[in-house]
Order: sequence, then structure tokens, then C-alpha cells
Amino acid sequence: MQAGLTTGLPGKLFIVEGIDGSGKSTQLDLLHKWLVAEGYCVFFSAWNSSPLVKKTTKLGKDTRALSPTTFSLIHATDFADRTERDIIPPLKAGAIVLADRYVYTAFARDSARGNDRDWVRKVYGFAVPPTIGFYFRVPLETALDRILVGRPELKYYEAGLDMGWSEDPYESFRIFQGKILEEYDRLVEEYNLTVIDATLPITEQQRIVRSLVKPHLKDVLRDPQFRQGRRRR
Repeated sequence: MQAGLTTGLPGKLFIVEGIDGSGKSTQLDLLHKWLVAEGYCVFFSAWNSSPLVKKTTKLGKDTRALSPTTFSLIHATDFADRTERDIIPPLKAGAIVLADRYVYTAFARDSARGNDRDWVRKVYGFAVPPTIGFYFRVPLETALDRILVGRPELKYYEAGLDMGWSEDPYESFRIFQGKILEEYDRLVEEYNLTVIDATLPITEQQRIVRSLVKPHLKDVLRDPQFRQGRRRR
């Protein structure tokens, strides 16, 4: 990612990262609702949600044909499509884009699966740097407890069973998430991610997130009807 890519993009990009069970999606949803309530024009983009590669991804997972490299490239294709369609246009218009997972998910997961770190970063070199990248840090055991309670079955790739770490899905999942956590610790330093203590109460986490987002909202695109109606709190 190159800082120059943000030139000419008056909008703001806020993204959340963290291992499964960190609570990042809950925090992004709360931020989304608050921003909309304040009258801002907000767009949302979720990881691995492009229709362009949906069928290919499903086929690869169903047949267990995805190697670490092909899995990485499919996700990169998904991300490239969403960047072009869902991220850059709103940013050009001066709106806010919220992303549930961003390139750092690929950096962490793909490296945990054995892909070369430098190669993965080059693959995503076209990405727009976020205004703020939030990383919700949580102890591995806490995250595992949150994820595994009530979950009937772990999927093959989700559990990292393709890597041969363990034949037991839950043990493999534990190993996989631990490796991802180690990669995230690297990324925090490398990309200056903003760390949020994900063991804090949900309301306190959200208070911190909003306090960090607020200074970046000046001149961001708002809904004209919102201003006319004077509904701002």
C-alpha cells in the first residue's frame, strides 16, 4: 500500500481487524449505526463478499481444491473487485467507507498458511490505505471460547485442516488462530494499527472507537435531507 493512493480521495476509510471472536464486527456495526444516525453517507464492504468470485470460491471449498496460494489469489481478486466497485467510488464522492476486515486479514491468514509475507503484501499493493485501521486485540483462549460456544461444526478451511497441523478440527482451529494472532502482532507494528482492548465492555470499546473517528469527520459527505431536517444530535 502506498500513501499516495489516497490523493484525490476526500472520503474516509475506517476498517476493523482481529482474529475470529474478537468482537470487531459488533463494533463496526455499532459505529455504522452511529454514523448513519449522525447523518453521514456511509458505505459498507465485507471481506470475501464480491459476487465475481463467489461461485469459484464455493467450488474450490466444496472440492477442497484450494492450495494456500490459490486461496490467497482468489481473495485478492475479491478484494480488487470490491476496491474498484465498493470502496474507491464512495471515497471519491467524499463519503465514509467501513470495511469488516481489510488487507491485513490477507496478510495475517495467508502468511499463517505459509505464503511468503513480502509476496502477499505485493499482491495487495493497489489497496487504499485506511484512515484508521482498528485492531481488536483479544487473548486467544477468550476468542476461542466466544467462537466455539454453540458452534456445531467448524468448516474445513476455517479450521485450517488443509494445512495438516492436526486431524482434530478444534485443535487445528486453535493452532491456526494462534498463528494468525502472531501475524497480527507483526502487523500492528508494521502498519501502525490502532489497538483496541477487545476484553473491555462493548460500550467502552465503542466509546473509544468513536472518539478516534470523530476528528476525521470534518467535511465528510452528509445526507442533505439530514441537514435540512436538523436532526443532528
